Amino acid sequence: MNGLSVSRHVIAFDNRGVGRSGGTTPASVEAMAQDAISFIRALGLDKVDLLGFSLGGFVAQVIAQDQPDLVRKIIIAGSGPKGGEGISSMGAVLQDGVAKAAASGKHPKHFLFFSQTDNGQAAANAFLARLGARTEDRDAPISNETIHAQLTAIYAWRQGEASKPIGIQHPVLVANGDDDVMAPTINSFELACRLPNAQLSIFPDASHGGIFQYHAAFVQQALDFLR
Repeated sequence: MNGLSVSRHVIAFDNRGVGRSGGTTPASVEAMAQDAISFIRALGLDKVDLLGFSLGGFVAQVIAQDQPDLVRKIIIAGSGPKGGEGISSMGAVLQDGVAKAAASGKHPKHFLFFSQTDNGQAAANAFLARLGARTEDRDAPISNETIHAQLTAIYAWRQGEASKPIGIQHPVLVANGDDDVMAPTINSFELACRLPNAQLSIFPDASHGGIFQYHAAFVQQALDFLR
């Protein structure tokens, strides 16, 4: 976020029921997208670039499909198309990562976001240190109700019709690590193949958090793409 905001106006927000936003978290990607559209409209913006990570990548796709004139360019990271391979297993992968973290005394992101190599784990430590640098005005922890709603939305996204056209003509940058355990990397290749105006960036020895592991390179790619 810091790297992007040097030359771009970045707006990061918590959707309903997440962080310090009130309300109940929707249990569908489509409802989450409508919340985001309402938020963008409430700010008086008539054209935006979207950056969606993981579940946010699903939401970004729906926004662009439902309100194509609202969107200029899109960046989708660690995500996949509706009906994507292995996405319905995200809940089980999450539980497994949490269990491994509890057994080893590590943070779940060590297992969920980063590869298990020395390089990947060093990147996890650096990432968590950056997250911990902010000590004031932090978001509230995510609730169990929100986790359940998000997993319900993710599971429904996996049940979507994989062969249905995505219907997004915008320029799209698709990014991921080469071994994403949460949204398997094949989904990023699938997105890039099915979007007519897409670029693909795959980071080596990286998992779901590839854009955080290679944050300097990703920021440069993103800024070049947005320009």
